[in-house]
Amino acid sequence: MNRQPSNEISLEAIIAGDRAEFARLVDEYSSPIYRLGLRMLGNPQDAEDVLQNTFLNALTHIQNFEGRSSLATWLYRIAANEALMLLRKKKPEVNIEEMEGEEDAEDLHPARFVDWSALPEDELLSDEGKKALDDAIQQLPESLRLVFLLRDVEGLSIKETAEALNLTETNVKTRLLRARLALREQLSAYYSERLPARSEK
Repeated sequence: MNRQPSNEISLEAIIAGDRAEFARLVDEYSSPIYRLGLRMLGNPQDAEDVLQNTFLNALTHIQNFEGRSSLATWLYRIAANEALMLLRKKKPEVNIEEMEGEEDAEDLHPARFVDWSALPEDELLSDEGKKALDDAIQQLPESLRLVFLLRDVEGLSIKETAEALNLTETNVKTRLLRARLALREQLSAYYSERLPARSEK
């Protein structure tokens, strides 16, 4: 994981009712959890709801935390569940149970790839380019989006992502590959429109 608390947060202190220690936990993980909610749900109000509900549930159930995963992974699991429940309310067809299923890798072949090396770095990193990436992430199916966000955006390991989403590590790897290929294909369509114009100059 790419984010570690600067000083170890005391689980015992939080369970004992230490509000300052719980505030440290909130300060440490508010930004990544809000970011996860925003990219899963697409609007700030829903992301704020995910953030608030995550820490409310964490405070309510902290005494049940058994330490089989890291505290951070446990928080991400709560946040992922909160995001999926909100998605289910907004789009009843979202199937949370589908998160536990296994998938084969037979169709992991993108229809279109574009070589982006001809594009300058400032265009790849432009606000428009970043928006194209965010839009592409929003187009991912929920199950792929969660895996991609936890692994590639928040920096959880394969093992931590699997623990947070109650998946096998093999399933995480398959979904991650699907997500990366889907994003590559969508962004190829975006950048292909820019290559011809530049090559003509």
